[in-house]
Amino acid sequence: MFGVINASPDSLDQLSIATTPEAALSRAHQLLADGADAIDIGGQGSTPQAATVAADEEWARLAALVPALATLGVPLSVDTWRPDVMRRALTAGATVINAADGMQSAAMWQLAAEHRVPIVVPFLTGPDPKHLVHVTTEPINAITEFFDTRLATADHYGLRDLCLLDPGTGFGPRDWPWERRYEYQKVVYRGLNALRRFGLPLYIALPWRTTAQHEELLEIVLSQHPEYGRAHRPGHVRDVERRIHASPGPGIHIRDDKSTGADPS
Repeated sequence: MFGVINASPDSLDQLSIATTPEAALSRAHQLLADGADAIDIGGQGSTPQAATVAADEEWARLAALVPALATLGVPLSVDTWRPDVMRRALTAGATVINAADGMQSAAMWQLAAEHRVPIVVPFLTGPDPKHLVHVTTEPINAITEFFDTRLATADHYGLRDLCLLDPGTGFGPRDWPWERRYEYQKVVYRGLNALRRFGLPLYIALPWRTTAQHEELLEIVLSQHPEYGRAHRPGHVRDVERRIHASPGPGIHIRDDKSTGADPS
């Protein structure tokens, strides 16, 4: 399970924000103590409310934090849709590509081929999380068609085995009423087994708010045993696992092999 740190000051989750190496390390230690196995950090907010900053500013937010977090010796992913930012992050110690562009650019695939690290491939309906449209067809069909295309490119680069499939539920178009998003997420989470046909690990941005509906969604996800989770509150996820007697599968833990990033992630 990847614990979340946001270097973007306009994150919706204020508790996740860390803008100095000291704050990032403090939060990382707490995330790991609460049950995370790895860390995910981003410098550009993906929500409609977050301001879009230039690549140089995005990297400036991360430049001191990534090498500090790399000293922890756990898998470290960086969430960005900009290949230049990802390249700098990998050079600075990141070990997983969390590709917020959905791996829709040749530049990101070329970068992944150079470094050969695990790649989180999220489903997107636009070029990046700030420019999304609504899914207008059956959600699972739309997601599987997207992954068919992305994985064909992965095969071209010889990178399929390094891909982790993210159904993209952590992202959403602007002005999406919560009730509609909630129903959409239920459909996707209940249909996750359809993504098993790709034979690749699943990576889910776990619901982090504590409303009854978010708790319901979290329970649905955990009952599907994804290989990887991205969590704002790893301790709460562990508590829910215990409450629903969910077997702690490999996706809520990081397997100690090359495909998960422990050697190289």
